[in-house]
Amino acid sequence: MKRLLLYFAALVTLISQSSCGYNGMVQRDQAVKTQWANVQSAYQRRADLIPNLVNTVKGAANFEQSTLEGVVEARAKATSVNISADNLTPENIQKFQAAQGQLTQGLGRLLAVAENYPQLKANENFQELQAQIEGTENRINVARDNFNSSVNDYNTFTRSFPNNLFAGMFGFPPKGYFEADASAKDAPKVDFGDMGNKGTSSAPNTSSSPSNNASNGNGQF
Repeated sequence: MKRLLLYFAALVTLISQSSCGYNGMVQRDQAVKTQWANVQSAYQRRADLIPNLVNTVKGAANFEQSTLEGVVEARAKATSVNISADNLTPENIQKFQAAQGQLTQGLGRLLAVAENYPQLKANENFQELQAQIEGTENRINVARDNFNSSVNDYNTFTRSFPNNLFAGMFGFPPKGYFEADASAKDAPKVDFGDMGNKGTSSAPNTSSSPSNNASNGNGQF
């Protein structure tokens, strides 16, 4: 009889823990989704600035067309990758990051080439766009860091015992996060300090990742 009571008590404890664990997974899953929305918003803002930047740069005589075309193509690819908040797998995050990384490199090259055009650098609209892009890159880095932090908390919680016994059953698989961009090490750094107080621009730094990896578009994962 005592053994039966012990089994029953263990079962009640397990059910209680699974209930608490489920609620914790729901809360952390929602936190990740919220941070992902912020990531998408930050990247979309950057994408929205690029058409105006390209049009402004086009006004510079003999500006390298291949550089402009590269940015336009990279933007098209980046905005074609749209990941649902319900499907933040490591593979999907890697696809998204790769597409956005190409756009980051393209912007870095464009700003580097712009150094050779004093008239363009003195253009007030170009200066303003450069300052907005710099601010947007900062917001992207903050959003990525916050997202990675939420994913790390979620993954740690779902992999901890006894939550790991129920995570898969309840539909809480591991989520991906942003890795540090290796390409950023080679991306051109551009100093616009001689343009006044509009700020300085450089190829953006990438967010650091925790222990494990948007913009609106047409490709849904």
